[in-house]
Amino acid sequence: MSPTPKEPSGSDVAGMSVEDRRAFLSKALASAGGAAAFMVGFPSQAEAIPRAEAQAVLSRTGTGPQRNALERMLGDLERALAKPMDQRKWIMVIDLGKCIGCKACTVSCVAENNLPPGVVYRPVVEQEIGEFPNVRKRFIPRPCMQCDNPPCVPVCPVSATYKRPDGIVAVDYDVCIGCWYCLLACPYHARTADFGEFYGDSLAENAPAMAGAAAMAYETRPNFEYGREWRREPGRNASPKGNARKCQFCLHRIENGLLPACVTTCLGGATYFGDYNDDESLVHQLVGSPRMMRLKEELGTEPQVFYLV
Repeated sequence: MSPTPKEPSGSDVAGMSVEDRRAFLSKALASAGGAAAFMVGFPSQAEAIPRAEAQAVLSRTGTGPQRNALERMLGDLERALAKPMDQRKWIMVIDLGKCIGCKACTVSCVAENNLPPGVVYRPVVEQEIGEFPNVRKRFIPRPCMQCDNPPCVPVCPVSATYKRPDGIVAVDYDVCIGCWYCLLACPYHARTADFGEFYGDSLAENAPAMAGAAAMAYETRPNFEYGREWRREPGRNASPKGNARKCQFCLHRIENGLLPACVTTCLGGATYFGDYNDDESLVHQLVGSPRMMRLKEELGTEPQVFYLV
C-alpha cells in the first residue's frame, strides 16, 4: 500500500514556487467546501485595475444579473430622459422594511441643497408599533409627495407653485412672495419656510465679537435647485431667502442623468426612483406589489411617493 501523501508544512509552502503555492491553496480551499471557485478569475499577479476598466464597471447600466438596483435605476433614468417631458412621470418608492432610520437621506439632502436651519426636505418620522412589551419602531422617510392633485397649487395667490408635465410640483423662487399659504395647505407638512437664518447666528447672539462671522463658509456656497445657481449670504435678502421650499426630487441632478441624492446615499437600499410611465422600470414593477400603500390617500391628493410595508 502506498504511503499517504504528506501535507506541506509552513516551511514547505514558503519554499514553493508561485505556481505550486497557487495549486496548493486551490486544493486546500476545495477541501474546505468548494471555495476554490473564489479563486477563478484572479490575476496571476497583484496589479491595479486600469482606471478605464474600473470606470466602465461603475457606470455599467446594461442588462444582466450583475446589475444592482442603482445601476438598473440609472438605465431607467437614461431611457426616461430620452423622452419628451410630458411622456415621463417621476415617482419614488420607499421600502419601509429596509429603512433602518439612519437618516443618511436627510443629511445628504441638506448637503446637496445647502439647506439652512429650519429647512428640511426629507425628514424621517419615527413610528412606534404595538403595545409594551411587544413594540417596535418603524421609520418613515417623508419627502414631498409630488401629488397628482396637489392642494398647495391652487392656494398660491401668485402661481409660484405649479405642477410640471413630468409630475414634479415645483416652486418659482422669483415669483414666491413668502405668504406661506402652501405650507398650511400641504397635509403632509412637506414644505418649510426659509427665514434667512444661518447656523452661525447663535454664535453672534452669544458672543457679540462673532457678529461679523454669522455665516459659516459652507453656508454661502451656492445650491443648484431647479437648474439655477442660488446663493444665500448675510445681508442679502434675495431668493431663496423668504421663500417656501420643498423637495423637488433633485431636479438639477435627474435632468443631468443623476439619481436624487437621497437614493444614492440610502444605506439600506430602501429608496427607489424612476419613470412610472416606463413599464420596464424598477419603480413601475415595485408599485405593483401587494405591499404598496400611500399616505393619506383618502384626501384625494394622489401622492406619487409609494411605500412598501
